[in-house]
Amino acid sequence: MKMLMGLRRRLWNYRSLALIILAPLLLLPLPLVIGTKEAECAFVLLLMATYWMTEVIPLPMTAMLPAILFPAFGIIKSSHVAKEYFKDFHFLLVGVICLATSIEKWGLHRRIALRLVTMVGVNPAWLMLGFMSGCAFISMWVQNTSAVAMVMPIVEAVLQQILKAKEEGYVGEDNPGLQLDETDGHFEKMKEAESNQKHPDVPDDTRVQIQTPSQSVAAQPGALSRCKRDLMMCKAMCIGIAYSSNIGGISTLPGTSPNLIFSEYLHQVYPNCNCINFANWLVLCLPISVIMLLLTWIWLYWLFFGSDFRFLCQRGGEQSEKEAAARKVIEEEYRSLGPMGSQEIVTAVIFVTMVLLWLTRAPGFMPGWASLFPHHKGYITDATVALLLGLLLFIIPAYGPSRKYEAMISWDNFQALMPWKVALLVGGGFALAEGTKESGLSLWVAELLTPLGELPVLATIAIACIIVTTVTEFASNAATITIFLPILSPLAEAIHVNPLYVLIPTTLCTSYSFLLPVSNPPNAIVFGYGHITIMDMVKAGLGVNVIGLLATLLAVTTWGVPLFSLDTYPDWAPVLPEFNSTAP
Repeated sequence: MKMLMGLRRRLWNYRSLALIILAPLLLLPLPLVIGTKEAECAFVLLLMATYWMTEVIPLPMTAMLPAILFPAFGIIKSSHVAKEYFKDFHFLLVGVICLATSIEKWGLHRRIALRLVTMVGVNPAWLMLGFMSGCAFISMWVQNTSAVAMVMPIVEAVLQQILKAKEEGYVGEDNPGLQLDETDGHFEKMKEAESNQKHPDVPDDTRVQIQTPSQSVAAQPGALSRCKRDLMMCKAMCIGIAYSSNIGGISTLPGTSPNLIFSEYLHQVYPNCNCINFANWLVLCLPISVIMLLLTWIWLYWLFFGSDFRFLCQRGGEQSEKEAAARKVIEEEYRSLGPMGSQEIVTAVIFVTMVLLWLTRAPGFMPGWASLFPHHKGYITDATVALLLGLLLFIIPAYGPSRKYEAMISWDNFQALMPWKVALLVGGGFALAEGTKESGLSLWVAELLTPLGELPVLATIAIACIIVTTVTEFASNAATITIFLPILSPLAEAIHVNPLYVLIPTTLCTSYSFLLPVSNPPNAIVFGYGHITIMDMVKAGLGVNVIGLLATLLAVTTWGVPLFSLDTYPDWAPVLPEFNSTAP
């Protein structure tokens, strides 16, 4: 019996290797028995989807499979596959990370977050909205993981001040190890997750040991209800930070990887499509983010605090000692930042300049500054702007002539934040998309999905969104959108619907991974602080998933229609006359 148990344990330890070997063996009938180019490409797609979803091989190395298998199957030459691994997307990513590096290095993110919090007040509900708003705004411009890693140390310090505040005769024990000025070590540990789109587990050394009120007041009479309120406040605040990073990230094209992958895929598969740019994406998605943020805030308050919403009408009045303690630590920390230094001012100017140039390059409703180059139409993109301003950060001196020359950011600073794994993963997705096009697999999928044209278009889109939202809870956001884009664009062509009508909502739903700590790195970071359980996140995440799905469908069926002409089949998409035709 013991031998059997030992054998079972050893086999279980090698389960990843078993899946690595079994997956291609089970898929071998596709290239060996069927033997068509479509079947060979399907073999590569299914194998990559299996490895990406199970993560038995590192995601970036799975992304290298097209470089090996497409030339081997004779689908694309090796030199042509290599071109797919570095696109305009990567230049945009480099420029955005340069800006994010400067923001983090000089502390501009902390100033923004603290300023937003002081504006809304320190009542627990308003405090939660302030932190969520700050995190969402930061994540519009930097990676979601970076935004959470920037904001959570501030949130944790405020929470610890509240937990130890004197109220109703109870004084919590001091816990200086979690004061804001001593959380930098924890922040540095959290930076390890910034380059990953999927963080399956949080390392033990990143988990923060906290002293909850239940440990110190269990024997005190009358403390139980207060203890529960304190714990609920910690849960709501932490979950709100994790969710707001994803909610804010969808607002802008560089805000999250799925948005960038979608934009580059669109340019690759539909080269004549010039519908998507920074400005009109912001017009579509910023209202979605605002709606989601407010409804998520209300949902979390109701879930963890109850149905007493009288605080909405009570902004003033006398503050409790907990609120006074929270205000004290926020104000002290903001004062400790001092006046804005020259480095912060330069970073802020470059940030505002980048946003304005993105917004005015080709706004659509009027000629943008790109029209100043009439002989080079289409040559300049958002990546050009981001790369130029990112390069300036390596040139502009950080200090005056009285000190040795040092640029605003160094290569080491940039290297620490640059998500090379995501860059390789996305390159593999582009190579896979090109392979489906060259092999004819995309056309075959379109023919297969034609019967879906009999369903109402909105029902088809809703089903696709639900499927994508479910898969992204267990697979990385970037991997999920990379798998589904080559499937969903043929679906749109098959039912003769504007591809944007299908691809935009499903791209947004890829970022709605709210259910589990392993769903994305922000969830894992927040879970590591020890305030919440998996069930807390599941209960809260279900409601936020519904909010996100409904807000997205509302957007694409109302203001998204005139914005992108979603009610007409575009001339830049291929026409398949033999298929059924329906219009939204």
